[in-house]
Amino acid sequence: MEDIIDVLSEKITKNLLKDSKLKLDPSEPLISTGLLDSFNLVDLALIVEEEFGVRIEDFELNADTFDTLEDLAQIIAERQ
Repeated sequence: MEDIIDVLSEKITKNLLKDSKLKLDPSEPLISTGLLDSFNLVDLALIVEEEFGVRIEDFELNADTFDTLEDLAQIIAERQ
């Protein structure tokens, strides 16, 4: 699961946050803290589908379903 977290962290910091030097903690809240907004979540879903072949449904793009890299990596691992 560490590999998934590493890829997610790289893609989020580089493509969504536009700060490749930023290091995300796997347990750091992404959505509830406002680090990622609703526009970023759509892009994140596309990244997940392209990189891992896993679909995240629109209704799942919220802090109730996942809020951290660990949460999202768990969903991806379960669906692969």
